[in-house]
Amino acid sequence: MATAVKICGITRSEDALAAARAGSHAVGLMFYRRSARCVTAEQAVRIVRALPPFVTPVGVFVNPSAAEVGKITARVPLALLQFHGEEPRDFCGQFGLPYVKALRVKAGVDLLQYARAYQDARGLLLDAFVEGSRGGTGVAFDWGLVPPRLPLPVILSGGLNAANVAAAIRRVRPWAVDVSSGVEAAKGVKDAAKIAAFIAEVRNADV
Repeated sequence: MATAVKICGITRSEDALAAARAGSHAVGLMFYRRSARCVTAEQAVRIVRALPPFVTPVGVFVNPSAAEVGKITARVPLALLQFHGEEPRDFCGQFGLPYVKALRVKAGVDLLQYARAYQDARGLLLDAFVEGSRGGTGVAFDWGLVPPRLPLPVILSGGLNAANVAAAIRRVRPWAVDVSSGVEAAKGVKDAAKIAAFIAEVRNADV
């Protein structure tokens, strides 16, 4: 199977279109107010409306209230939710949309147990643990910590860029890879050439 690609932290329609043209399967819209890549519902609607068919808009949340998620999903036509905090399984599954659950990986974390705890998730997104941060750090984690047979599809994130994504795919064999800072000109502003180079390296790794 070809490795799927998600370009996360999209804040502009033109960046979403650049991702789609380069072959991205999904774009991530951040609804975490502390993030430099946070978008409003109005911005998100414009971005989603600009997307061509078969590119999945993903809403990314960090420890939100149910009311916050409900307000966003009522206004923005999202296809998938991503929870990047300590949200319990029952919380993640209550919104009538499929979801993926993120985990910040560090030594000592039992990924098998975590995957079993979120068995109704569509996938497990593995990111680097950085104290005080919730993704988009540009920091990679030790890919050797990922067990070879997790019971959920793995979405690999954390410090990926065009220089290392092929090696990451060959080591972990994830279902998908997720990148934000690794394809940026500045925080929240994507670089079309970096996106294209990143996706080209993903395709090289699939050969």
